[in-house]
Parts: sequence; C-alpha cells; structure tokens
Amino acid sequence: MQDTQKITAPVTEDRNAWKFGFTPQAEIWNGRLAMIGFVAALATELLVGKGVLHFWGLM
Repeated sequence: MQDTQKITAPVTEDRNAWKFGFTPQAEIWNGRLAMIGFVAALATELLVGKGVLHFWGLM
C-alpha cells in the first residue's frame, strides 16, 4: 500500500473582505475610499473652477 499525502495550499485571508477595526483589509478599503475622495475633489476643482471649500460655501 502506498502512503499518499494530500498537499493543500495554505489558507489565506481575503484581502477584499469588509472587516472593521485595525485590520489590513480595513486599511486597504480606507486607502481606496481616500483615493476616490481625492479624485472627486480634484474633479470638482477642475469642473467648477474653485476649491472644494469654496464650492460648499465654507470659505
């Protein structure tokens, strides 16, 4: 009889999972959402011709 061993890949966490707290997944989502906000602020400045704070009437 042959001794067969089943080789499996190590279990890794899903990096796109939505997790709360100080986890790598939460920091990845935080960075993604910050990039979207930054691009939205730049687009607002380019389209309107004034800064975001002036656009909202805060300055």
